[in-house]
Amino acid sequence: MSQTVKRAFKFRFYPTPEQAEELARTFGCVRLVYNKALEERTRTYTMEGRRVSYVQSSAALTEWKRSPELAFLNEVSSVPLQQALRHLQELPRATVGTPSLQEGEKVNRPHSPPAPQPM
Repeated sequence: MSQTVKRAFKFRFYPTPEQAEELARTFGCVRLVYNKALEERTRTYTMEGRRVSYVQSSAALTEWKRSPELAFLNEVSSVPLQQALRHLQELPRATVGTPSLQEGEKVNRPHSPPAPQPM
């Protein structure tokens, strides 16, 4: 019987100033799309009582990109923007079955063993 050894590697990323600017622009656009889609989903659910699907959110993203005030969304890759919509779509499923806390209740967090006492 063979054993599989799993390895992990850590890498440090030192972006150039141009790469850092592109990353900041991309992350800002992702944040904007996520928040705008969340606002739209919340508004639709509270006002109309219906849910917004991923396809509808994706179509809204296309419309946002066509609007003059959000045309800068076309300057970044569409992949992270679409991924933000997917994450938003998966959010309710991820919280199903998760115990919710009552007011004042604390989360049982794992803790490390006590430090050895000096002798």
